[in-house]
Amino acid sequence: MRTIRTGGIAIAIAVWVSTLAPAASAHHSFAMYNMGVTKVMTGKLTRFIPGSNHAQLIFEVLNADGSPVMEKGKPLVWGMETGSAAAMARSGVTVESFPPGTIMTVTLHPLRDGRPMGAVGGPIVSCGMTMPSGGCNEKTGKLMTAPAN
Repeated sequence: MRTIRTGGIAIAIAVWVSTLAPAASAHHSFAMYNMGVTKVMTGKLTRFIPGSNHAQLIFEVLNADGSPVMEKGKPLVWGMETGSAAAMARSGVTVESFPPGTIMTVTLHPLRDGRPMGAVGGPIVSCGMTMPSGGCNEKTGKLMTAPAN
């Protein structure tokens, strides 16, 4: 007959849970974003990354005439972290409503370290697949209510 010692297993599980529980229950801080700085940028969506905690919009930054902003010979690419995909969907921002190529204007708080990424800082304006005359703004596009993080 085999004897199973549960005390060691229980301790191992308790240690494992106590190490992972804070990580699982903690939500990352937005201290990495400069919440005192707000940028408004227009871009062409290249990728919508849905996520349960945060979705991301990846876009090529555009000039007012719709041409890409170039940096070192390549289009300048930025990203924006938003609320959860479910919260974004309630605001009308979904993979279906924001396919690649969508022209949009976003308001964001950039990363403190200078990398081209930010946290949503205001509404998102969707302008369809072509740059409207006068640029992509609340008058020329559809105003989406972006949820707070």
